Amino acid sequence: MNIAVLGTGMVGDMIASKLISLGHSVMMGSRTVNNEKALAWCGKSGANASQGTFAEAAQFGLVIFNCTKGMNTIDALRLAGSDNLKNKILIDISNPLDFSKGMPPTLSIVNDNSLGEEIQKLFPETKVVKTLNTLNCQLMVNPKLLNDGDHTIFMSGNSSEAKTDVSLLLQSFGWKAENIIDLGDITTARGTEQLLPVWIRLYGTFGNAMFQFKIVK
Repeated sequence: MNIAVLGTGMVGDMIASKLISLGHSVMMGSRTVNNEKALAWCGKSGANASQGTFAEAAQFGLVIFNCTKGMNTIDALRLAGSDNLKNKILIDISNPLDFSKGMPPTLSIVNDNSLGEEIQKLFPETKVVKTLNTLNCQLMVNPKLLNDGDHTIFMSGNSSEAKTDVSLLLQSFGWKAENIIDLGDITTARGTEQLLPVWIRLYGTFGNAMFQFKIVK
């Protein structure tokens, strides 16, 4: 499958590399066509890897991962272009973290809204699925690194069909089907985004990012 990964940071690199390892063709998107990080990723990733602008990547991908920083996400998606995002699944991993006042960051969108909802409002013909935003990127693509993969990942989105497709993609990453919890429509992204202040404080307590939430019933 042709998949776009928007963002060249650690998360984008990790997601894109995992997708390549699973046999997908991946284009990494950035603001500039000759982004150094994107070129470096292509250089290590083989023939199925390519890079381009946000717009070129969004046009290329049948599925699109948004791995940009939350404060830059809306601008990045506008550069990607609504026509290139139309009728496609957009897997949103970002969080609206505001570091302008230092650490710990605050949420720039909170309570009665979420970044996931803002994306869906701006791109109503895109199938936005919020997931993978509550954990370290190593665990995103290899959940078995912790507790043999027995921990919880959440999904939010308006399209049941899109969430089914995303669930299958998550399972290809190693997630157990029973640990993927569909919270409901995109408004439920408020809950998972608001887990980030807890996650950040746990990171400070543990001194590392190898932990994750698990729902026990």
